[in-house]
Amino acid sequence: MVNHPTQARQHSAGQLTGQETSHLVSLNPSGGHPFVHQQMLPAFVALQQAAKQAGFDLQIASAFRPFERQLLIWNNKFSGKRPLLDSNSQPLDPSSLTELEKIHAIMRWSALPGASRHHWGTDIDVYAANCLPEGEQLQLEPWEYQTGGHQAAFSQWLSGNMVHFGFYQPYAEDRHGVACEPWHISYFPVSKYLLSQLTPDLLKRTLSQSELAGKSHILENLDSLYSRYIENICEV
Repeated sequence: MVNHPTQARQHSAGQLTGQETSHLVSLNPSGGHPFVHQQMLPAFVALQQAAKQAGFDLQIASAFRPFERQLLIWNNKFSGKRPLLDSNSQPLDPSSLTELEKIHAIMRWSALPGASRHHWGTDIDVYAANCLPEGEQLQLEPWEYQTGGHQAAFSQWLSGNMVHFGFYQPYAEDRHGVACEPWHISYFPVSKYLLSQLTPDLLKRTLSQSELAGKSHILENLDSLYSRYIENICEV
C-alpha cells in the first residue's frame, strides 16, 4: 500500500518552472535521467510493479524536462525548424498563420516553457516496452494507444488501474486546450498543489526574463492562454 502525501510543500519558482531540480530524484541506479518528483517515487515503483504482474513492461518515455529544453522545443517550432501540427497530427503551413495562431497551434501539443507539467517531475509519458513492435520507434501519437495500436492493451490496463496508485490523465480527453495525450499520467496528490502554485503572475515573470519566440504576443494573451491550456484539464 502506497502512503500518499497529504499535501505538497510550497515549491520555489525555479522548481515550478523547470529551472531547479532539488525536488527530484533519479530513477536510474547510476544517476541521470529519468528524474521524477521525490514524493512520487514510491507510487511510481508500485505502479510499475503492478503493470509487470499484469504482463506490461511499463517504461518512461519522458519525465522531468528542464526549462531550457522546453524553450528549445518551443523556439524551434515557432521558427519552423520543427513541424507545427494540427489537431489531427497533420503538418501546418507556418507561413499561413498569424503569430497568435502559431502560439495556439504549438500549445495544442507542446507547453509553454515554464508551464510544462513535466517541469514538476510529477508528470510522465509512459508506454509498455514489450508491446512496442521490434524495430519500431515510439511516436507518442494517439493512434498507438487506441484500438488497433500497439499500446492499446496497456492503455486499457493503465486507465483501469492507475487511480489506485494516485495517478490520472490530465489530458484524457480533448477539452479544446491541450490535445488528447493517453500516454501522459500525473501524480495527483502532488501535482494538484503545484498547479495552484504556478500562477499566471509567476509565469509572466519567468517568461519576461526569457528569450522566448513570440514573447510579446504570449504575454499580451497570457491570461487566456493560461485558462485554455494550463488549468483546463480533466478531473481525477
